[in-house]
Amino acid sequence: MHPEIEKILNLPMKRKIMLLVIAAAIESALLVWFLYIPKFKEHKQLETELAKLITEVEEKTRTANNLPIIQREYDRLNSELKQALTELPNSREIPSLLTGITTQGKNAGLDFLIFRPKGEIPKDFYAEVPVDITVSGTYLSVANFFADVAKLPRIVNINNVVFSDIKSASDKTTAKVSCLATTFRFLDKKEIKDEKKPAKK
Repeated sequence: MHPEIEKILNLPMKRKIMLLVIAAAIESALLVWFLYIPKFKEHKQLETELAKLITEVEEKTRTANNLPIIQREYDRLNSELKQALTELPNSREIPSLLTGITTQGKNAGLDFLIFRPKGEIPKDFYAEVPVDITVSGTYLSVANFFADVAKLPRIVNINNVVFSDIKSASDKTTAKVSCLATTFRFLDKKEIKDEKKPAKK
């Protein structure tokens, strides 16, 4: 028998028990450090991942449940966009729109003194198309003209209205009226890209 083992066997019972307790404690510590703690950490990590997955599933389930509502909202916005597109002409429609404005004025009984389209003013996805207009006629003709322009299927804003050269004759009051008529058009993709390019120095 190995001398060290024989030495231990010859120890008093109390010492043997103490050595046994120490050996058991060391073995337990080794088991905890090398087996339990790694498994505990792995378990915690898996719990965290499971909680994330549960949250994702709940969010996706909510989204799936809301899909009909989202689809209806998308359809509504798409419809509004189509409506907006009908109210903003493209570049090819601008001349006919401007012709339509002059036709409305002549039908109202106005004489056009100035009809001067100005340079377009590009914005984010559209451009303003301003036109200087000066007409002469009665107050009623001017009012009818503005009302008819407001009824056009395209958006036309009338601003900076100035009355001048007011005359009264034969129970009629006539005036010269200057204003700025502004319509709008959508920019196509190429125009938007060109607008975003930095100016060459």
